[in-house]
Amino acid sequence: MDTHSHLLPPNWKTKITEWLQEDIPSFDYGGYVVGEKETTAILYGKSEGIVAGVPFFTEIFEQLGCRVEWHVSEGHVLKPIQTCAHVYGPVRQILIGERTALNLIARCSGIASQAHRLRLLKEKTGFKGVIAGTRKTTPGFRLVEKYGMLVGGADTHRMDLSSMIMLKDNHVWSTGSISAAVAKAKAVGGFALKIEVECRSEEEADEAIGAGADIVMLDNFKGDALKSAAGNIKARWAAKGRQVLIECSGGVTEQTIEGYFCDEIDIISLGSMTQGVSFVDFSLKVQKTA
Repeated sequence: MDTHSHLLPPNWKTKITEWLQEDIPSFDYGGYVVGEKETTAILYGKSEGIVAGVPFFTEIFEQLGCRVEWHVSEGHVLKPIQTCAHVYGPVRQILIGERTALNLIARCSGIASQAHRLRLLKEKTGFKGVIAGTRKTTPGFRLVEKYGMLVGGADTHRMDLSSMIMLKDNHVWSTGSISAAVAKAKAVGGFALKIEVECRSEEEADEAIGAGADIVMLDNFKGDALKSAAGNIKARWAAKGRQVLIECSGGVTEQTIEGYFCDEIDIISLGSMTQGVSFVDFSLKVQKTA
């Protein structure tokens, strides 16, 4: 099955172990009722969306001594109600993993579905830039949420504070100026890390670029003001031989993103790709015994 599992870090399976331990810290009373007899459960996709999170779902049941047989590929477009997988193993072990697995695949698939819809809007309009998520992720669940972005066709943006240097208003206010903040960042980030600066005006963007920023984020700009500012900044610095990436962010949603598409913008980032996203509905049903 084609997944993005080869991207996952060496410690990802320990997260699965922690999630299982969280859900059953002491006695398994329901498991006592059903016992260890071998059975089969079917994973049903019950709402439209993109299937994502296959390796996580599979690992949950493998850690419990069960086997998962998939009938859809990761990235598959669900048309409910659809049989997605069979899970084989002791009934108690299947039920131990049931809720953790469903919670995980529902959220990961919801994020992938949002990313997929955004990608379709990009393709429909011919926007040449990047649509990205943000670091507005659930603590302890970031790996799964960023994974869902990739499956759906979006850019993950920076994974964490160590991935790229992003200087926002609080950094600038705490340092005294954009120039001072960029200088301190360059002193420790070296050549390997890009520097991005959040800017509220063309003047701030010019200061950031002049100080050595690689990317400027135009925060909460909208409509013609966004396109005008981005165009002006690019033209000014192109005349000086500098190419700079421009990102826009702040209040962008699936419903409004088309208003941000323009040739002057290189990156559009959305916190709404992970915050407030609708889940995809799945259920796992153990087959009745005769």
